[in-house]
Amino acid sequence: MPWPPSPPWPPGRLGRRRDRPPRRGRRPLRRLRRVPGLEHLVVLGHYGAERWDAVTGTVRAAALHPGVASVRAELPGFLDRAGAWPGVWIEEKGRALAVHTRRARDPEGAFEALKGPLGDLAVAHGLVLEPGRMVLELRPPGMDKGVALAKYVRELGAGSVLYAGDDLGDLPAFAAVEKLRSDGTPGVLVCSGSTEVQELSDRADLSVAGPAGVVEFLTELAEAIRGA
Repeated sequence: MPWPPSPPWPPGRLGRRRDRPPRRGRRPLRRLRRVPGLEHLVVLGHYGAERWDAVTGTVRAAALHPGVASVRAELPGFLDRAGAWPGVWIEEKGRALAVHTRRARDPEGAFEALKGPLGDLAVAHGLVLEPGRMVLELRPPGMDKGVALAKYVRELGAGSVLYAGDDLGDLPAFAAVEKLRSDGTPGVLVCSGSTEVQELSDRADLSVAGPAGVVEFLTELAEAIRGA
């Protein structure tokens, strides 16, 4: 999908009818301010530890956890001592570090073999281990997508919520939407087309074919709202 998308684009169209729809992403934020309809966009990153607001163009961020720097220095040697699985690689995420096993000869074997040791490493430095689809992320505790979503919904006084996710890290947000629904706020859960995360698809109201399916669904939703 080209970026920035050429109008009309579903979130922008929805944004003209609904106040500040929350979206998550890692595209260059300055480009988002040029997309018509996204003038009130809010982007939450790193499980809510960072927040960018299109109105001000500024980023607010929590203080960096010292354990991340310690793990960053220790992790390469740690993985070597753990067996140096060929194809395993480290992703630098600024406020977190992720160990990917998808490129290993035995992705699931590497994932299972590293999960316990990396969990111990995370605890030793005051972090938590967040398993995903063939990825193990070491990040600071106390924040997840569910906490971030619930806080933002309260801030807006939102009358309804739609959340789309594709990995295990989205389960807390799914739980937050389920809690909101039980408290009387309508909500929809969308699984972005991965058969690898059965827990997510089992709890979703709707499954779509990956990011393209999410865009198609939002397009249809925007058209339905415009025609209402």
